[in-house]
This record gives sequence, C-alpha cells and structure tokens, in this order.
Amino acid sequence: MKNNESKTIAPEVTRRDFIKTAGVSIITAPYITSGWAKTPPSDMVRHAVIGTGGMGRNHTKAFGNMKGCSLVAVCDVDPEQLSKAVKDLPNGEKIKKYADFRDLLQDKSIDSVSVATPDHWHTPIALWAMMAGKHVYVEKPCSHNIKEVNLLVKASKAFNKCVQHGTQRRSNGAHIEGIKQLRNGIIGKVHTIKAIDHQYREAIGKAPAQDPPPGVNYDMWLGAAPKVPFTKNRWHYNWRWFWDYGNGDAANDGVHQIDVAVWALGDRYPKRVVASGGQYFYDDDHQTPDTQTTIFEYDDTQIIWEMRLWTPYTLEGHDNGNVAYGTEGKMEFGRAGVIVTKGKEQIKIESPETVETIMPNFMTAVRENNPAKLNAPIEKGAVATNMALLANIATRVGASSLQYDPLKEEIKCPGLDRQANALLGRTYRKGYELPYKG
Repeated sequence: MKNNESKTIAPEVTRRDFIKTAGVSIITAPYITSGWAKTPPSDMVRHAVIGTGGMGRNHTKAFGNMKGCSLVAVCDVDPEQLSKAVKDLPNGEKIKKYADFRDLLQDKSIDSVSVATPDHWHTPIALWAMMAGKHVYVEKPCSHNIKEVNLLVKASKAFNKCVQHGTQRRSNGAHIEGIKQLRNGIIGKVHTIKAIDHQYREAIGKAPAQDPPPGVNYDMWLGAAPKVPFTKNRWHYNWRWFWDYGNGDAANDGVHQIDVAVWALGDRYPKRVVASGGQYFYDDDHQTPDTQTTIFEYDDTQIIWEMRLWTPYTLEGHDNGNVAYGTEGKMEFGRAGVIVTKGKEQIKIESPETVETIMPNFMTAVRENNPAKLNAPIEKGAVATNMALLANIATRVGASSLQYDPLKEEIKCPGLDRQANALLGRTYRKGYELPYKG
C-alpha cells in the first residue's frame, strides 16, 4: 500500500458487553492498579498503545503491568521506538507490533487504545478508533486545533465510547478534595487563580534537512501536515515546537495547570481572553513562544496563566501548579500536594478516601462500558485544551483580546476576525483527511 492511501474501516457502533466487576476499585498509591486483582484472564480488557515515544512507553509500562488489562499490541512509524516499547514487559514477545495504526484497528478483539502520538495525530487516530469500536485514552492535548477538539467530543457521544483525556490531576485524591473544599469556601471567595508553567528548556539549534531514520514512514508521520523535508528538530519530542504538529508548551505542560484552574471554576469558558507573549529567548528552529501570559476573564474571577521556558529557578517559589487566591486565604496545588494558607496557619489537604489514578480509572470505565465513570472525560478535557489553544491564537495574531463562542465555534477579535478564525482548524493533506465529519 502507498503511504498516502487511505484504508476503510467500517463504523462499528455495536458495543461489546463487558463483564462488570463487583465492589469499588481501590488505589493506594500512584500507578497501583485498581481492585481487579482477582479478575480472571478471560475477563481482561485487551488494550493497545499507538505512539511509543516517551509518553507512549509510560503507557506500555502502565497498561502492560495492570491487573485486569492485557496489552496486546503497540504501533509506531519508528521501528526503533517499537522495540523499546515492549522491552522488559510481561509477555513482551507476544505483543503484536504495527507500523500503521489502521492495521491495528482492524483487530476486532482489541477493546481499547491509548493515543500517545505527536499532537497532530491525536484526534484523527481517536476518531478512527471509535469508528472501529474501541474506547480511547487520548493524551493531552486531545487535539491539534479547536475544531478537532469539538469534533472529538461530538464523536464520543455519537459512538457512545469512553474517551479519557490525559489530564491526570483529575484522578489525584488531594486535588479532588482540594477542589471540593475550594468550592465550599475554605479560602473565601476566589477572584483569581494562577496557573504556573515554567522551566528551563534548552535551545534546539537549527537542524539541516536529511533523510529520515531507516525504516521510518515519514509520510505517515507527517499525516495531515504539509510535506516538508525531515530534520531532527521535527522529530522526537522537539516536534511540539512546530505549529504543524504541536502547540508549544501551552498545550504541553500548560494544559495541566489550565485544567486545574478551569476545573475549580466548574469547567466554564471565559468571556474574554487577553494574551501577550512571543519568542524572547530562543533564536533557533522554535516556532512556538517561549514566553506567554494569558488572562482568562470571567464575570467575577480570572485565571492568569504564566509560561516561561527560560527560568532555571522556581516562579515565586512555586513549581508547575496552581495558586487560588481567595478573600480569606490561598490554596496551592503542586508536586508537594495541596496546601491552604490562612494567615500564619497552613493546612495540608488530604483525600479522605483512596482514588483510582487515571489509567486504572479508564479501565474501570471501559470494563463497565460506562463513560460516566471517567475522572477526566473528553468533554472536560476539551475546555482546558481549547483555552490553551485560544491563548496561542491570541498570541499568534497579536490580538489585544478575543472572545470565543463555543456554541457557534467562532472567535470575535476586532480587526483580526479572519486571521483568528482561520486558526480554529487546519487544511488536511490529501490522503490524511479526518474520517469522521460529525
């Protein structure tokens, strides 16, 4: 088959009947699997991982060692990545390897898939998978552009599939309890939530054009994006700094912090987006900003998202995370947990009960064939992803502010409406058009 030929996978909307487990799934520590320890092998969910880079290998390890789950297939256009993905896994020699995800999806015995490819492939593969009858765990950001985000939400409902978004803080017990107490007024009325995204990311230099690595289907890797020569900077990890494949750190680390802030406010879109930023630090192949500040305005509160990729120190003494400022104190979310400060008093928020982490939670929902069981369902992840993408759109067009109507899927941006709305979607290269139109 030629690289750019499309295959046809007939839509399969009949749901497989999964056997429901008794009792509540329990998690006692990160990455410990759920309460299916006594699940017989015949009842296992058969899972596949598509995209086996750094994040994809986290998926193969997690699902490959999870009770109640059998990792049966992996897929990547890079044969070297495939070999790394199954190394040291239980029964690794029995896991099927694919170079083309469409071949993998034709296996009707596969119940669910993870999508951990570069961002520009997230939605296309997730759509193909749902049409092939699979449940989907899609890494953050769920899509390359806003039109794809909204289409993915629509498809999840049309095909009635579990679609989990990889914003794992929604499966963190302390965060869940913190959001609950925040809404109950532990720090009074919250008028500002800060989302902090900062670290030192080294420059990537300027890479010359060269041949792709041996055995790599580079045309497939490019997918819908324009055909351009291969360079190492458009390859593993660094692809995220090019607009054709990724959306910079806004949709990489930033979407996590934006998600927590949006979650605290009830998963609502803002009435206005004000953004500033650009490339102040890098002088290389980077296309995406190294510095961004975005304010998402609501009627009585705001989210301030700050991103800096040139700081080898903490921002205001805080790691990547969130600070909610209330009239009676502040609540901080970060690697140290969830801390409330009221005057001289500090309170560490702990979860009163054990909570399933995000991947076992996905398996629970798949087993019960019940999207309502998901901790990070796609319709919640969509809001945070779209807000990160709106921050990018405002920055790219140089808008002082913009307004987004999620029902009309339309941006109002004085003097820049045409340019801003053009960035809501993309042009798809022939042979790589979306398989589902809504």
